[in-house]
Amino acid sequence: MPESAPSPDLRYPLGKFSFPVTVTADERNRWISQIAEAPSRLRAAVAGLTAEQLSTPYRPEGWTVRQVVHHVPESHMNAYIRFKLALTENEPAIKPYDEAAWAKLPDVAVTPIATSLALLDALHERWVTLLRLLDDGQFARVFRHPALGVIRLDANIALYAWHGKHHAAHITTLRDRMGW
Repeated sequence: MPESAPSPDLRYPLGKFSFPVTVTADERNRWISQIAEAPSRLRAAVAGLTAEQLSTPYRPEGWTVRQVVHHVPESHMNAYIRFKLALTENEPAIKPYDEAAWAKLPDVAVTPIATSLALLDALHERWVTLLRLLDDGQFARVFRHPALGVIRLDANIALYAWHGKHHAAHITTLRDRMGW
């Protein structure tokens, strides 16, 4: 997996992500499995938390657990759309979004986390089905990110395998630190 060793930096409990230069079919399959596991990993990370605990930032100046939970399906929805665009258009330019601003929108504070967990379940069911049906040529398709340049779909799978684990680790490391 293209990630570094666990980090004492609370922002990156698994280390920072870096895109792989090459991707094997075995790596791709492992990452797809990790994407498939992301909803249950996040659900387990928040199991039994109180409203007060959900309102706790995972680090100083960081998002609350609730914001993290709502962020994951928002981010993964964007990724799913980017995959669909890359599969149906020639090197589409994608639009990034201001995830920090999204985390401050009023729905984040009042929507039960169960809603976002259910959304993540459904989204990943569709996304993983798609990923498991793609061939090598489709995994080699690309989209253009305005800040990151051209991104291959197989490399983007690595990012989202890491992303799901990364945010679950924000919550589990907070739980460990707080003794929850």
